Amino acid sequence: PLHGHTFSLEPDTTGQMPVKSVKDHVRLECVCSREQVLGDTVCFLHHSDKRLLKHQSSYLLCNLCTRSCLDLEKVTCWVQHLVSSAWLLLPQSYHWQLTILPSSKSCMFELPGISKRHICTEMYFSVQ
Repeated sequence: PLHGHTFSLEPDTTGQMPVKSVKDHVRLECVCSREQVLGDTVCFLHHSDKRLLKHQSSYLLCNLCTRSCLDLEKVTCWVQHLVSSAWLLLPQSYHWQLTILPSSKSCMFELPGISKRHICTEMYFSVQ
């Protein structure tokens, strides 16, 4: 998770961690001491400037979550956008065309090259 955030898994109705369909809750955590010592982050939980919080407050919560849970479809779309944007900056992009294959649960990419070789890859997400 980003600084100032934690992930926690939601137990199922029996109190056990489910094998599939786990909801990853994103919670804000206090980083006041880090903010004071290093100055490289803002404590979203306790910072007093509400305008700053609205602007920065948590890209993760605002854009990659639905309510307080990570949204796999939003994360997938975000990663697909990042990879396709970064690909254009690589020298390989002149010889290989990146194709993003449709998927809402993982990122699937295909690289059809000029030498008639195709590279396919799939990226799955996990939370530690």
